[in-house]
Amino acid sequence: MHVFTVENIPMIKKGDDIASIICERTSIEDNDVIVIASTIVAKAEGRMFRLEDIIAGDEAKQIADKHGLDARFVQAVLNRSREILVDHPIFLVETDNGHVCIKAGIDESNVDKGYMIDLPVDSDKSAKNIGEGIENWTGKKVSVIVTDTNGRAFKIGQTGIAIGVYRIHPIKNWKGQRDLFGNILAVTEEAIADEIAGAANLLMGEGDGGCPVVIVRGLELRSQDGSIKEMYRSDREDIIKKGLRCLGKVGD
Repeated sequence: MHVFTVENIPMIKKGDDIASIICERTSIEDNDVIVIASTIVAKAEGRMFRLEDIIAGDEAKQIADKHGLDARFVQAVLNRSREILVDHPIFLVETDNGHVCIKAGIDESNVDKGYMIDLPVDSDKSAKNIGEGIENWTGKKVSVIVTDTNGRAFKIGQTGIAIGVYRIHPIKNWKGQRDLFGNILAVTEEAIADEIAGAANLLMGEGDGGCPVVIVRGLELRSQDGSIKEMYRSDREDIIKKGLRCLGKVGD
């Protein structure tokens, strides 16, 4: 496996064609996995907004008081969330597309002063559009992973995770195969897309020295379909969400 950054990616603005920007700066081979930071995808899709354009409601004001946050920012989070899982001491939500994260993934870094940036509306669709653009540009068959950084429930620190995919299954199911001792594996599901995102994040970096596009070569993981939704547990299966909801009721 060979992992490398695509250098000299310019500052992305609304309407930019990320596929062509990538193809103009590097060679592409069949089965490459193109890993792209969600920030530049969101910028190209015009997902920036200003707090001054938002009017906060009563619920936003109540949550804002708990955190010392701007109520307009909290309203922006609520506007993008299907459910509040925890509103204090952290502000954890499930976004409209099923992603669970702090403050709906809204960020004010890597964007012009006075603006904030959202996650893409549909990161699977974003990955598909970029992937098809690269394939049309180069004639090569590729996979795409859109990434974001996320915290972990029981550990300090953030890591890169997948929030959208194209032509790659985010989960590899090893059930039925044998381990080193000949035992048949009953339940082993490997989060391949997150593993790739984490590796890419090491090269992407953070801050003003970051590089938002990484290519992973040599994995041979391309598929005919795939969706990030394969990674999300159903409400019936997700015991952590159930526990958080119970905790919220106790807090009330």
